[in-house]
This record gives sequence, structure tokens and C-alpha cells, in this order.
Amino acid sequence: MAKRPGSFSSVAQPVRSLWSRFAFATLIAAAFALMLLGKADVLMVERARVVVLDALAPVIEVASRPAEAVTDMLNNVRDLRYLRAENARLTVENDRLDRWQHVARRLEAENRALKALTNFVPPRDLDFVSARVIADGGGAFVRSVVITAGRRHGVTLGNAAVSGEGLVGGVVEVGENYSRVLLITDLNSQIPVVVERTRDPAVLTGDNTRAPRLVYLPQNAQVVPGDRVITSGHGGVFPPGLAVGMVTAITDGVIRITPFVDWERLEYVRLLQTGADGVVQPESAHIPPFSVMGQETETRSRGVLP
Repeated sequence: MAKRPGSFSSVAQPVRSLWSRFAFATLIAAAFALMLLGKADVLMVERARVVVLDALAPVIEVASRPAEAVTDMLNNVRDLRYLRAENARLTVENDRLDRWQHVARRLEAENRALKALTNFVPPRDLDFVSARVIADGGGAFVRSVVITAGRRHGVTLGNAAVSGEGLVGGVVEVGENYSRVLLITDLNSQIPVVVERTRDPAVLTGDNTRAPRLVYLPQNAQVVPGDRVITSGHGGVFPPGLAVGMVTAITDGVIRITPFVDWERLEYVRLLQTGADGVVQPESAHIPPFSVMGQETETRSRGVLP
């Protein structure tokens, strides 16, 4: 039988052992040879270097692509982390800016309302307190609002409440920090007024509609639509000259006025501190019984208002 040849590993093993034994010495010898060759012929070495570089450049380029891909991936991961952190920061900042925008809009609206309130110039001898309307007690039988000023702010019963347009009503209930204002359109409101053009005195009486009536006019009064109506100051409760409204309708002897106050946009009021303490009582000797606060107190004593 023929002898079976040995495997490749058994043949290569002596060569591998010989190379590992003389590899270091071979590399040193090759390095010295290259150094001597470079000293002997520099131009040939440079040409050989260029040839080798041209031959190895594509290999180096191909080998560097995975490294570049890994570098790009790492950069993308780093950028993604930065973008996530930046997105979280911008989200928080956007929420903060939204809150500030809401505050700015609210302050702008309050500023507009307060600017409108300053259209009214109170008499110089009267102090006033500004307050915000926080509740509307309107219903089928009462027209009133709750405001954010009370006894601790100097508010007393009978103080006139005005807006930038004109008279709103009078204070009928005073708490420590809040008060209730009876509107001039309420059924219980009766205010001494005067027609500005003719100086005819009258009483403005509410009937729970948006157009209160003028009553107790003189027989020869010449009132026409368009006449302005102001407070007369009779009774000493409200100061004279407060704008109330304008005559808009005269039907079958019933004279109605449209108040200057826009009830739908009533946000702030001024409370004129007239110095009168409390409601004018109807039994007072020298005060007419139709004074606004007197009528309201008389009605409340009969249990009409809650």
C-alpha cells in the first residue's frame, strides 16, 4: 500500500517554528537594509514609497470606512443625547414662557380695564377705593355685584360705586374684605338725579331691566331723547354730577334712560368715600324718603331681598 501523505499543518509546523525563531533578527536586518538603501539612493526610495502608497491607499480607504461609520454613529448618538436634553430644556422654557404670556395677557387686560376706569375723575374732596368685581348676584329679582373691598379698606354703607363710564350703584352690604353693590337697574334702587340740559330734578328708579325710568319730574319738564342724566346730590348720599345715563325712549309718558355703564364688561369699580356712615334712613327729618339707600333699606326691612 502507498504511504499516505501528511496533512498541511504537519508540513507547515517546521516552517512556522523556524520563522518565529528568526523573525526578530530578519526584521532588524531588513530595517538596516532599508536604511542603507535610503542613504545610497534617496530617489529610488521615494519612488518606491510612492508606489507602495498608491498600492495601499485603496486598501487603507476601505479599511477606514468602518471606523468612520463607527465615528459617525458615536457622533449621532452624542448629538441625539444633546438634542434630547435641549428638547427637554426648551419644553420647560416653553411652559414657563406660556405661563408668563398668560400673566402678561391678564395684566394687559387689567391694565386696559384700569385705564378705562380712570376716565372717571372723582371730585377732589372725595377719597376713593378701587375694587374688582368678582361675582354677579343678578337674578330675576335682584341686580347686584360683589367686589373685593370691605370695611378694612374704608368702605362704608352708602358709598357710590362708579366705573370709567358712570354710576354703577351704591354699597348696601359691607364685610371685612368684600362688599355688595346694588346696581342702579335694581328694583330697589331709587337715585335723585337731574337732567343736565334742563336741570329738571327727578328720581331714577330701577325695574330690573337695562333701561331704568325717570319719575317725579316737574309738570313742565322738557325732556327729549339724548338728554344726559347725572346725580343731583339730593339726600347727601351720592355726590352731585356723577354721570348716570342718557334718555333714549319716551313712551306714553314713561321716560327711560340707558346707563353709560356696560354691564357685560364691568370688571372694576371705584367706591367714592363720601364720609357718610351707613344707609340714609327714611325716617330722617330732612332727607327725602326716595333716597337710593333709604329705599333699599326700607325694602330689606320688609324681607324682599335675601
